[in-house]
Amino acid sequence: MIRVDLNCDMGESYGVYSLGNDTELLLSITSANIACGYHAGDPAVMRATVRQAIEKGVAIGAHPGLPDLAGFGRRRMDITPEEAYDMVTYQVGALMAFAIQEGSGLQHVKPHGALYNMAAASRPLADAIASAINRLDPTLILYGLAGSELIKAGEAAGLRTASEVFADRAYQEDGSLTPRNMPNAIITELEDSIAQVIRMVKERTIVTMTGKMIPIQADTICIHGDGVNAASFARTLRARLEVEGVNVQAFF
Repeated sequence: MIRVDLNCDMGESYGVYSLGNDTELLLSITSANIACGYHAGDPAVMRATVRQAIEKGVAIGAHPGLPDLAGFGRRRMDITPEEAYDMVTYQVGALMAFAIQEGSGLQHVKPHGALYNMAAASRPLADAIASAINRLDPTLILYGLAGSELIKAGEAAGLRTASEVFADRAYQEDGSLTPRNMPNAIITELEDSIAQVIRMVKERTIVTMTGKMIPIQADTICIHGDGVNAASFARTLRARLEVEGVNVQAFF
C-alpha cells in the first residue's frame, strides 16, 4: 500500500494576532510543523500547539525560519551557514523543550519559507541545517523539497529524510517551486490541487508550468495552514487520498 504523510504549518499566531485554524486542521493532518518564534509564533502559542497536537495524536515537528515577523519569514536574507546553524539550533531546541515538558518529543524538522527555499538550492546552507539537527537529535527526520540540496544534505549527514511536495504550488522544470510573485504560482482550484497530489503520490510525477512531466518523490504533502479554506481542503484531500487507496499517516 502507498503511504504518505500529510503535514501543515501551524502555531503561527503570536501576541494579540491570531492566524490559521489549527484546531480544525489537526483533525485531518498527520504531522504539524510548529513555528518557533522567529517568523511567527511565541512561547505561549508554541506550548498550546504542542498540547493540541498531542491530544489529536499528530506528530510534532519544529518549523524554524528567518527572524522576520513582518515578512512572515518569506523574504530572503543574506545569512552565512554558521548563522543558519545557530538559528536552527535555537529554534528547534526551544520547541523540543516544550514537547519534552508536555510528555512528548519531536518527529521532524522542516525549515520555513525563505530559509527552506534557500537551503533547497544552497548546499552549504543545507549542510549547516542538517548538521545542527543531527547534533541535536540524530533520530529526527529532515523534511525538504523533493530532489533538493536539503534532502541530499540530510542523507549525507545520516539523517532520515522526507521528500516534500506541495498541494497548492506550481513547479518549474528543475523541480523547484514557482516563485510566489510569478503568475499562476499558486493553484487555487480545489480539483486541480487534488489531481496534482494524487499524481505525485501514485505516479511519482509532476506536470510543470511548461507542460513537461518530471519525476518526483512524494513522502509528505504540505498544506498551507494560513489559507482561508485550509481546514476544509485538508479534510477533502485526506478523504480523496484514502479513496484512492493511499494510507495517510505520520512517520513515527
